[in-house]
Amino acid sequence: MNNITISNLDDDIKSRLKKRAKKHGRSLEEEAREILRMALTENHDHRLNLANILEERFANLGDFELPEIPREPIRTVSTFEE
Repeated sequence: MNNITISNLDDDIKSRLKKRAKKHGRSLEEEAREILRMALTENHDHRLNLANILEERFANLGDFELPEIPREPIRTVSTFEE
């Protein structure tokens, strides 16, 4: 396997990477490898859709519908002229 060196890494990024690695119980190298793996194996054809994400997130709550909120007529724009 090949090695990779990342030069001029911002101190803040390195610190966050260390914290994330500690949180996941990994070494710095393992955490960087996992981040790269996740970023590069995503299905890039699947665009993020907030409605689908929310539907998947709350799917375990069962079927329910939110009540429709009645719409009001568009208000006139204030001109602040006398």
